[in-house]
Amino acid sequence: MHNKLASKHLPSKPYSAGQVVPVRELHAGHRAEILQHLLKLNDEDRRLRFGTQTPNEVIEHYVEHLDFNKDTIFGIFDLNLNLVGMAHLAYLPEIKGQARAAEFGVSVLPEGHSQGFGTALLHRSAVHSRNTRIETLYVHCLSNNKAMMHLAQKAGMSVEYAYGDADAYLKLPPASPATIVEEAANEQWADMDYVLKENLKRSNQAWWWFLGRPGLTP
Repeated sequence: MHNKLASKHLPSKPYSAGQVVPVRELHAGHRAEILQHLLKLNDEDRRLRFGTQTPNEVIEHYVEHLDFNKDTIFGIFDLNLNLVGMAHLAYLPEIKGQARAAEFGVSVLPEGHSQGFGTALLHRSAVHSRNTRIETLYVHCLSNNKAMMHLAQKAGMSVEYAYGDADAYLKLPPASPATIVEEAANEQWADMDYVLKENLKRSNQAWWWFLGRPGLTP
């Protein structure tokens, strides 16, 4: 973690874009959905997400060792409850005298591109970081990751380039009553959205089962 760089290249205004996509906090029970999501990434998307060519075995190891007690994982589900977008907020080791920091990583499946999912995941992560006393949000990625660079610059992050990699930093203000209420409201909204989609999926399955029952077709 480049804490010295972070202290020198931080923007003055925090990320404050609006959120229009329900983002749900994931837990250990979502491990299978997370694995399925990451395995759906093509070779190029895997390289951009993890910084190198990433075979299935590496992804499986990564998902198996996710620590939901230490880090925070956010996700966006489609109507079929497929995980189309995911963010990993990893808390970095605390260093005395330096700002508390967390690293943000994100992946979105092709069918979720250009729908504001990356922006929503970053905003959700920034609010959660503020509410958990994180002062610096950090992104490390390949410098040719145009989607991540666009997201970082849109968020007002300060970007440093070196040796084909890019480090982006976002200075976060302390939590406020507004951020605490916002996060609580977002959690309720995302949970409600998930339940509605789950009920709709079950209703559709029951309906198609009914239509497909022997003897019902003319």
